[in-house]
Amino acid sequence: MPVPPDRPADAPPPDGRDRGPADADRDPAPADAEDAQDDAGLPERLPPPPTSPAPATGPLARLRAVNESDRLLELVARLRGRLPGDSQFGDPLSTAESGELRGSASLRRQIARLAGQQTGGVLHELGLGALQVWQAAAESSGRGRGDADLTVLFTDLVGFSHWALEAGDHAALLLLREVAGVLDPAVSGHRGRVVKWLGDGMMAVFREPVDALRAVEDANARLATMEVAGYQPRIRAGMHHGRPRRVGSDYLGIDVNIAARVAQAAGTGELLASDRTVELLDPEQVASKRRRRFRAKGVPAEVTVYAVRSR
Repeated sequence: MPVPPDRPADAPPPDGRDRGPADADRDPAPADAEDAQDDAGLPERLPPPPTSPAPATGPLARLRAVNESDRLLELVARLRGRLPGDSQFGDPLSTAESGELRGSASLRRQIARLAGQQTGGVLHELGLGALQVWQAAAESSGRGRGDADLTVLFTDLVGFSHWALEAGDHAALLLLREVAGVLDPAVSGHRGRVVKWLGDGMMAVFREPVDALRAVEDANARLATMEVAGYQPRIRAGMHHGRPRRVGSDYLGIDVNIAARVAQAAGTGELLASDRTVELLDPEQVASKRRRRFRAKGVPAEVTVYAVRSR
């Protein structure tokens, strides 16, 4: 066996033992023999990592992209403002139109999704536009009212949307759940029924205005001790007594629109009521103060509004 040039012929083997004739016929063990044994059960080449599925293509995918376009949604929402009737008809966040939500259909849709509501995008908005025109025509011909007298109440959280954008989805969803846990029993405890949840707000109906008043005051008292991520929820509310038209479990019509617009005009912790509603409240039990300035689209010009509270 030839001797490597960098080791003298009489030097001992590197492993420190003398080699005999049998060693000449034995292949030397690899330096990483233990590693080779450890890797014996592994394939020579690992499979490639899984790849994300390719984006869907085709007519349905293109239609879905158009329907979910925020730019088109904002455009259709602006076009609805030029149609007859209430441009906020069917909007799940119509009571929160003021402030940072005014004119932002895509932001309202994001908050509705956060609250677990289904939103239909551009096609849904176009359908609501058609219903808006139909409702306006029905009201002008006297066919837009129901047959039962009810007090319609709307509420929403003051400053919620701005806070939610900074606090994040987890904190916002936690707050909405806790607020719902306060409003629901406050309504049912005063002979009312929650019709639907509207993002950060609510629509409810009562037989008498005084029950709606008591429910709002009860809710405000309970919310006074609540705080989530530095935000203390305060509601504003508005109510109107009339004959809303019942459609399934929901209500439509001018009386619903009036209640929603009255709620929009309320301040923090305030409950506003239309003049027709105030007439049904006992002045010895309820204090009222007229709001001098109140004008809203979809509300008859003769409607006046009062801030009300228990004495």
